[in-house]
Amino acid sequence: MKTLYNDDISLIKALKNEDADAYSFLLRNYHHKLCVYAFSLTNDNDFAEDVVQNVFINIWRRRDKLKDDFILKNYLYKSVYNEYIDQHRKQKSILAIEKKYIDDLNTIVETEDESYLQKLIEIVKREIENLPPKCREAFLLSRKEGLTNIEIAEYLNISVKGVEYHLSRAFSILRESAKEKVQTILFLLFGKNTMKTI
Repeated sequence: MKTLYNDDISLIKALKNEDADAYSFLLRNYHHKLCVYAFSLTNDNDFAEDVVQNVFINIWRRRDKLKDDFILKNYLYKSVYNEYIDQHRKQKSILAIEKKYIDDLNTIVETEDESYLQKLIEIVKREIENLPPKCREAFLLSRKEGLTNIEIAEYLNISVKGVEYHLSRAFSILRESAKEKVQTILFLLFGKNTMKTI
């Protein structure tokens, strides 16, 4: 059994020649990494597995259409992204701002190491956990639970101005950790609720 393919060209050539070992090699080297990336998009293990499985099935079905000069890593990540978008569209329509965040994710994946997105997510999660208690509670009620500022004020027994202060403080702290990518990461974590204004 062939276990090593020297470069993308030899691997693509083997795939186009219906080499099952080449397909197994592709699975062994990329399946887990792609599942991690897909999970960062979906926040759902089963959904992530389905997305990646569909990508690999489509690659085998369309192996004769693979271009010899493909950079496989980029092609695979882009395929996972496209499959996620397709599945997402089937479940619900995408608002323009959702598309923007998803495009931002794609840019991150194309320009950074594949572990970069996961590291950013972990950093932002940790920063949320480390927010001052009242600040964290207001932030999660807003972004995770989708409550309005008035509802949060009633729930926490504070003024609406107090809620606005806590939310502004939370965003200020989180921006320090993820800079301009913070909104994209929060969209991954909390979905549409992220798009509310403070």
